[in-house]
Amino acid sequence: MTEIRLWNTRTKRKEVLDPVVPGHPKMYVCGPTVYDRAHLGNARPAVVFDVLYRLLRHTYGEGNVAYVRNFTDVDDKINAKAAETGRPIRDITDETIRWYHEDMDALGNLRPTHEPRATDWIPAMVAMIGRLIAQGHAYEAAGHVLFRVRSYARYGALSGRSVDDMIAGSRVEVAPFKEDPLDFVLWKPSDATQPGWPSPWGHGRPGWHIECSAMARELLGGAFDIHGGGIDLQFPHHENEIAQSRCAHPEEAFASIWMHNEMLVVEGKKMSKSLGNFFTVRDLLDKGVPGEVIRFVLLGTHYSKPMDWTEERVREATVALHRWYRLVGLTVPASDVDAAVLHSLADDLNVPAVINRLHQLANSGDVPALRTAMTLLGLLDTAVPHWARVDGFTEAEAGLIQLLLQRRDFARQQRDFARADRIRDMMTRAGVQVRDRGIGEAPELVRLPHFDPRQLEEVR
Repeated sequence: MTEIRLWNTRTKRKEVLDPVVPGHPKMYVCGPTVYDRAHLGNARPAVVFDVLYRLLRHTYGEGNVAYVRNFTDVDDKINAKAAETGRPIRDITDETIRWYHEDMDALGNLRPTHEPRATDWIPAMVAMIGRLIAQGHAYEAAGHVLFRVRSYARYGALSGRSVDDMIAGSRVEVAPFKEDPLDFVLWKPSDATQPGWPSPWGHGRPGWHIECSAMARELLGGAFDIHGGGIDLQFPHHENEIAQSRCAHPEEAFASIWMHNEMLVVEGKKMSKSLGNFFTVRDLLDKGVPGEVIRFVLLGTHYSKPMDWTEERVREATVALHRWYRLVGLTVPASDVDAAVLHSLADDLNVPAVINRLHQLANSGDVPALRTAMTLLGLLDTAVPHWARVDGFTEAEAGLIQLLLQRRDFARQQRDFARADRIRDMMTRAGVQVRDRGIGEAPELVRLPHFDPRQLEEVR
């Protein structure tokens, strides 16, 4: 079995994945707050952890992997949108979840094993809060329940911060009922206009952090293997998750490996509506950028490094995928995953190295290995996407044409222009005219009146 090594933010080193339940890895990834469309930065963790999910399924078997990604459907941003629009909260969250599924599906992401909504797990949150109070790690004040940060000695270990430094640089609003400025809310009261549930502390709703602790434990158990999310969640969200989970159940380990993807910028600048560089996944799809291209660009930078979305990278991704789809559009026998591809993926998801290997496989004409690797990366489903297909030909004919174009490309890369011209001329005699366009663009193909697919077979 492939040994998977992942960078653990908590221990600051790569560690071998050794599932708590042998042969059955479990992963929890923090999902979206559902009040609006997912922007490009939201898409990066979805794609990164989808690749990890695919690797785990390949390694351990599809039915042996548990992947949980939650929907936060109780939040002040959702309440504000409901007040602004006059729409019921459930209508907003249902619609936003549907949007999220549509957009993530377009990027080639598999659906997780479980996608819990926070509002379906309120009793589990109430029970965990009750345990924290009983053990002295939380207290009730002014209708709120707050976690005593200083009651957990290892608070700050994940993010590498000391409690004193946090106090010195804190921007946390200090409510008068807090014992300590760093204490955070587990439960808060709701008025008649806000969603709420009954609890021992009155009608109210949970704080943000408690939901992931409760849902992870209910769905994955008290100890599981991987907890992931964006680097912006490392502190305070994930730090707080660890504190409340370990204090509520000190006998349980919670998550073993913590993984965080870095942030995304656009053309070297932070996404901002004021700069005009803020856009959602749906914005890109509606502008004609294919989901496979978006996915390719997001995977082109290692997840642990900041990722710069640029128009040049979009162009390069489109060119590369066009070339690869020409090859894999031809029906080819199945292949085992290329050893170099698997080695790079298992080495802390080194997808940039995998992409380099895919270029090598394409240039060498190893179509079965290329197709299998693209499928593992989520770049290919059962068929070539419509935007990359050769129109006007049957699937078998298009596959042959794509293969010949790839061979012509390879000849041109080797500066064997005489061979490239021979392939073009033979295709013309077979009834397929190749009209080259700009640098990096796929050529235009014209089906001539005398087209004969049998001659294509002879060219092959």
